[in-house]
Amino acid sequence: MSIRTVGVIGAGTIGRSVAQSLAQAGAYEVVLVDIAQSQLDGALKQMERELRFQKVLSAQELESSPETILARITTGTELAKLADADFIVENVTENWDIKRAVYEEIDTVCRPGVIFGVNTSAVPITRVASVTSRPAEVLGMHFMNPVPLIGTVEVVRGHFTSDATLDTALDLLKNLDKEGIVVQDSPGFITNRVLMLTINEAIYCVQDQVATASQVDRMFKGCFSHKMGPLETGDLIGLDTILNSINVLYDSFKDSKYRPAPLLQKMVDAGLLGRKSGQGFYVY
Repeated sequence: MSIRTVGVIGAGTIGRSVAQSLAQAGAYEVVLVDIAQSQLDGALKQMERELRFQKVLSAQELESSPETILARITTGTELAKLADADFIVENVTENWDIKRAVYEEIDTVCRPGVIFGVNTSAVPITRVASVTSRPAEVLGMHFMNPVPLIGTVEVVRGHFTSDATLDTALDLLKNLDKEGIVVQDSPGFITNRVLMLTINEAIYCVQDQVATASQVDRMFKGCFSHKMGPLETGDLIGLDTILNSINVLYDSFKDSKYRPAPLLQKMVDAGLLGRKSGQGFYVY
């Protein structure tokens, strides 16, 4: 399948970075859609800043000027803008009701055969596929933050996902200089089934006053040579996203080990979401 235009739904941190990576690849036109025009405007400004920083950092990193790259991106606040897309990457919040409504609409907007890549950390791909008329063309594409720096993507095969769909998605990732590792559909897949449990348990350690956030992270970096500790990682991802993901795992497995730490819920209620809000377990 030839892909010329990629639709990206959601202009938050991950969606914006995916759109930028696609535009930088030079092979694709990008349509970036979000419900808020202010979010789209902010995303374009942030992309311009990052592209100019890359150009200053190393002229070799950018084959095209920031203006040329950004010219490949069009934006809109209506999903109808995706009618001409050949491939979709969806990045809305980890809330099933919201995701379901998006897929029910784009299934009518996009022509038959267009692939839907679900950028989710926990929502089962088969569940998403079940609300569309194209279950064979639905797969998971779990991009990690920061997208431009992470060279691996967790690709999830749902119950109905076809070989052709997987091949097309893996080829698209290769054009972004990324490797896709294919895993089977299960809540949380591999990365978040393990990572969310680790972050949640680290939060319990802080809540129970076993250690400070800094001490927890220093242990992981010093003892296991991790580049970031679990609480630094939580702040980077966004504590609201962590809470949504751990709730999906708890609802899916009905296992108390996935019960979210009360401190996590309290911090999200207080708006202490991590880097995106300026404060989480650390101040930014």
